[in-house]
Amino acid sequence: MSDKSVKHDVEIKPYEGPAGGWPALRSVAAHLLHQDVPVLGAKTLLNANQPDGFDCPGCAWPDREHTSTFEFCENGAKAVAFEATSRRAGPELFAKYSVAELSRYSDHWLEDQGRLTHPLRYNAATDHYQAIGWDAAFALIARQLNALASPDEAIFYTSGRTSNEAAFLYQLFVRQFGTNNFPDCSNMCHEPSGFALGEQLGTGKGTVSLEDFEQADLILIFGQNPGTNHPRMLGELSRAVKRGASVLAFNPLRERGLERFADPQDAVEMLTGGSTKIASDYYQLRIGGDLAAVTGIIKHVLERGAQAHAAGQPALLDEDFIVAHTDGFAELRASIEAANWQDIESESGLDEARLRDAGERFLRAERAIICWGMGITQHTRSVATIQMLVNLMLLRGHIGRPGAGICPVRGHSNVQGDRTMGIYEKPAAAFLDRLQEVFGFEPPREPGVDTVGAIEAMRDGKASVFFAMGGNFATATPDTEATHAALRNCALTVHVATKLNRSHLVHGRDALILPCLGRTEIDRQAKGPQAVTVEDSMSMVHLSSGRNEPASPELLSEPAIVARLAQATLGERSDTPWRWLVEDYDRIRDQIARVFEDFHDFNARVQVPGGFRLPNSAGAREWRTATGKARFLAHALQSKNSMPATDSNEQRFTLTTVRSHDQYNTTIYGLHDRYRGVHNERRALFIHADDIAKLGFAAGQRVDIESIANDDSRRWARGFLLVAYDIPRGCLAAYYPETNTLVPLDSFAEHARTPASKAITVVLHRHDETTASQHRDIPAAIVD
Repeated sequence: MSDKSVKHDVEIKPYEGPAGGWPALRSVAAHLLHQDVPVLGAKTLLNANQPDGFDCPGCAWPDREHTSTFEFCENGAKAVAFEATSRRAGPELFAKYSVAELSRYSDHWLEDQGRLTHPLRYNAATDHYQAIGWDAAFALIARQLNALASPDEAIFYTSGRTSNEAAFLYQLFVRQFGTNNFPDCSNMCHEPSGFALGEQLGTGKGTVSLEDFEQADLILIFGQNPGTNHPRMLGELSRAVKRGASVLAFNPLRERGLERFADPQDAVEMLTGGSTKIASDYYQLRIGGDLAAVTGIIKHVLERGAQAHAAGQPALLDEDFIVAHTDGFAELRASIEAANWQDIESESGLDEARLRDAGERFLRAERAIICWGMGITQHTRSVATIQMLVNLMLLRGHIGRPGAGICPVRGHSNVQGDRTMGIYEKPAAAFLDRLQEVFGFEPPREPGVDTVGAIEAMRDGKASVFFAMGGNFATATPDTEATHAALRNCALTVHVATKLNRSHLVHGRDALILPCLGRTEIDRQAKGPQAVTVEDSMSMVHLSSGRNEPASPELLSEPAIVARLAQATLGERSDTPWRWLVEDYDRIRDQIARVFEDFHDFNARVQVPGGFRLPNSAGAREWRTATGKARFLAHALQSKNSMPATDSNEQRFTLTTVRSHDQYNTTIYGLHDRYRGVHNERRALFIHADDIAKLGFAAGQRVDIESIANDDSRRWARGFLLVAYDIPRGCLAAYYPETNTLVPLDSFAEHARTPASKAITVVLHRHDETTASQHRDIPAAIVD
């Protein structure tokens, strides 16, 4: 790739078409061409989400029946093209560029260099990464780990793309080493869902299946943009709408995927240029207004229920379900009665009539599903909001029956499976007991650190080795400057990865990059080609088998990396036959079945096309809670803002971070956000046109964003282009990771500690060109 700066013409052009359709297919073709794999890429896509193929390395939306030839979406195709690319980031690239030089390039440019081909070690004397042999790399890590005063001085991060087999071996190795320090990507996304649902229903997972979407007559969507983040979900929503179901969308931004969708698999829509209206109604609430909105809906439902009861009409609440299966109803009712409509309207940004309309639609539904994404989870009161959403569903018994239930829509393709396999910093005692019984060692019992805790530990010198199984930790995390300083405070940082990313350049005093196989590639072990398993958002466990030749003969699979590292580190302290296990992944699955009862006969059951579904206790109306019942848990409206005062002339805004359409998590596939009409620009700030005018600014002008926090730090993100957009007054949106620098490390969800990236208090300043290059969030000469 050229090291010259490529200048792109920024274009802001509103998009008038539907989500999907021909533009999506043209985008797929363009990305295959860009990665120089038009033929290989197309063949690879035909194996995506197929019974004998690989699971898409993108999102965790489930596969329908593994029967369609085209079981992929636009963003899934981008992920496949990015992985199947013909480009290579070998030792030659790192000989050409020092780490300081690479750091000047954008995140998009770094990953666009192609697949990593060799294990690499950082040379502090030259500031370059250099090739190293696998045995030497494992020996180096083992020496550093075994030299620690305590195993708790090591951090073991996990990305959601890690397979069940790799995750199981990983947690087994780390616990035999002696720590529960397992921060993972769940800590940054759906941790509040797991905590909220576990406390309220007794399971941290959603209760629905795709079959429920076929029967629901109402689907409520809160804080989610499926058109970009889970495009295959639009197919389910489109089919539901066509058979008469209603979809109610609650979201601050108008998102095209929630408005109209042209299904690329619908021949009629593609040939006629038609599309399907998705949202029957769109409730455009304020950022962070979801708790107040659902409070208003519940208030209407309870009032209407009381009116029907008083009039001797049929019950509107499922009173039999409430009596037999729940507790806490009286407390919830008292809390809702105490909430006044003025506060509900003020906090939600929706008027009483709109919320009563939503409540009436809910009452008319016989079977309802409620979905939510990170627009709900990344707030300080996310747990409370989720539990209020569940309260709404409990009122009419919409949990544990066909066509109804709850659906937290998760991101990475195995983020749920990794947690199932034991990647958790606070493991249950029963799980640890079972590990001890099966493997004959005493697991550590003290809780480990989560993501925020890991950054604090590295910052404070309490942890000095950081090992990441995938992901882009330095970029995905909040408070960028603090996180980078923490990582640089380590003695050793290690990253298992398929591509170069920013985290590899924010390193400890010693550093390694270990290249691994991708999801699309053939995994050959001693007993032949292997398949791994993954668990989707709806608890379906199925096989994934790569079909492409590996990008380099030097690549190892994630299970093989874990096994060899465990053997090098633990030596004779471990009786586990690590190398034997990875000769045949059936052996790993046999061990998983010994530990987890729900995985009994694992190898036989997973061979069935489509795999098998794990049991869901709440879906069966078995409530494994503290009271033995589903719990109504009351939460008052938002507490008053405790942020420090600022200049009275400065208007405060609430900023939410979002993905562009050419992005998945921290991976930037391109520089376009088609549905929002932004092209060749990552530093875009979406703002209401009236707010632009009130500030005395103009659309197309650049501004600097300063976040307001309770500490003494001043956090800036500079040089953002103002884009007039359909968003409530006082609200802003911008892409992450560029705005992660604005999120204070101590701003996180109550009880779950997920960074509050969806509600950042900020003020805007005129862009200062003279000082922009002095600030760390904009490198002096960053190029793309």
